[in-house]
Amino acid sequence: MELLLLGLVAALAWKIYQLWRNPHDAPLRSVTLCLACAALSYPVAMPGGASGIDTVAGHGVAKLLQNVLLVVAVYFLMCFYLYSAADEQRGRGRAHKEAVVVVVVAVAISVAAVTVPHEVFAGSFSTADMTIPQIAFFYAGAGLYLMYALGMACLWTRRYARMSRPPHSTGLWMAAVGLGTMATACAIRAVIVAVRWVNVDVPKPLMASVALLLVVSIMLFAAGITYSGARARIISLRLWLQHRRDHRRLGPLWELLAETYPENVLRPASGAARDRWRARGVHRRYHRRIVEIRDGLLHISPHLLDGGDGTLNTSTSSAELAARLRRASTRTGEGSLTPRRAVPLAMALGSDRKADVRQLVAISDALGKGS
Repeated sequence: MELLLLGLVAALAWKIYQLWRNPHDAPLRSVTLCLACAALSYPVAMPGGASGIDTVAGHGVAKLLQNVLLVVAVYFLMCFYLYSAADEQRGRGRAHKEAVVVVVVAVAISVAAVTVPHEVFAGSFSTADMTIPQIAFFYAGAGLYLMYALGMACLWTRRYARMSRPPHSTGLWMAAVGLGTMATACAIRAVIVAVRWVNVDVPKPLMASVALLLVVSIMLFAAGITYSGARARIISLRLWLQHRRDHRRLGPLWELLAETYPENVLRPASGAARDRWRARGVHRRYHRRIVEIRDGLLHISPHLLDGGDGTLNTSTSSAELAARLRRASTRTGEGSLTPRRAVPLAMALGSDRKADVRQLVAISDALGKGS
């Protein structure tokens, strides 16, 4: 239960962050409200939360609140698909109709709950006396609505998964399997209610298995709806770490060129605190360092050529280039080099940007070893 709640809270936190960035997105708002209701329902169901609520509001209120929250959660899940429909006006109209249905269901199970003595309403699904009509109606009514809403959401999710491409389709298929499994578990619970209503015992291992199936399916659904976003953040983190590492490794080459040509060192757009703060970002510092190194290499490039033909031997090793850079920098500082026309040396170091950066890092590493 704690692991499930942790997964729901993590998914909710991610959706709240997305909603904060795009507060007018109706489908995203529906998913966020769905996860919020689902996350709130579990503390209410836990022994400590249930006893606290029952002590304050009366016996059985925690169980009723939990089921109402779950019913409202799947309603908002349906709203996500309805608001995402191509015909927005029709989707909103359908959402309003579904709101009437969920209100009727919530009122009906509430009436069923308050019309029985408190002691009868005590216990859990596995221990409740289903031979009492109100108790059977309470569990069956909530379960059938959950089965209906989750089943519809599963069908819509499968439709979107077929139209999508990885990685979005992967997350949607995970969510679809989770929704379908939840709908199946709710259907099994409805059958269990019917069987116990006619006073037939159901094996406890079967009811425990259904409960476990619900937990696993909810975790799978939460993982599915956060999969693509989490994957994007992991890729972004890997790029951040790569840029941070390359920025540090380019330090020796940058220091040599910045000392030789200090006018190439870029400054923030202004002295404002915001510009200074943005200039300290890893990606900005990485790209700024690449630009400054390129400018420095362009200035020093004529003094690194193999001969008078204005070319550079592409087989020249990084160690040799580092040695040439060090000698040229020293001679430039002494004023013993005459100005010459620059050549695009940095573009000759690789066939593309990544190869170019790898070559620059190799030269910088050679400079660092030789210092």
